[in-house]
Amino acid sequence: MHCLVIDDETRLSDLVVRYLTESGHTAEGRYDGPSGLAAARDPRLEAVLLDVMLPGMDGVEVCRTLRGEGIDVPVILLTARGAINERVAGLDAGADDYVVKPFAMEELLARLRAISRRRPDPAGRLQVGDLVLDPEQQRAWRADSELELSRREFAVLRVLMENAGCVVSRLRLLEEVWDGEADLRSNAIDVHVSKVRAKVDRAFGRTTITTLRGRGYRLEPAQ
Repeated sequence: MHCLVIDDETRLSDLVVRYLTESGHTAEGRYDGPSGLAAARDPRLEAVLLDVMLPGMDGVEVCRTLRGEGIDVPVILLTARGAINERVAGLDAGADDYVVKPFAMEELLARLRAISRRRPDPAGRLQVGDLVLDPEQQRAWRADSELELSRREFAVLRVLMENAGCVVSRLRLLEEVWDGEADLRSNAIDVHVSKVRAKVDRAFGRTTITTLRGRGYRLEPAQ
């Protein structure tokens, strides 16, 4: 899950970002309302952790602005203990949930899991770990970096992501990416998979796309 933490308590924000990262997610922090609002418009985001009291623009207004722009990213408010009016205002502005400070990191993770179950991913978007692919926009990202892929490389990655954890045979790639135009005896499939692996894995020091000799290729789901 890719998360944005907006909180002017920089120590707390950085602590949450580090904890989420160590828990297998990706996260980034912002420390005021205007920069948080700008970062929250990123279509790759899957959750926003939003403090109510922020300089420049409070969290309720940030949430209200996002909803007014049609941005439906799940929002969890971070509120002070006893500030019931803040929670009510935030929920009325479109927030999905709230966590009262000080909070346990385990509770925060549980709330994130809960909203991810309630909210489906944007239509058609694929995600495997920190790898995100948007078929409609024909764009893909690993973590915070957009991938420069050719049309065929994008199609190869899409098939692998649609079947993450499963073996994708060369014949299946031939049918879905080349529409039968290539020959299984040619090296076109191997060349394109190699190019995708270089851009998706080697450039980031990862090994997520594996070759299974005589069977095909597999994108590992747990990376």
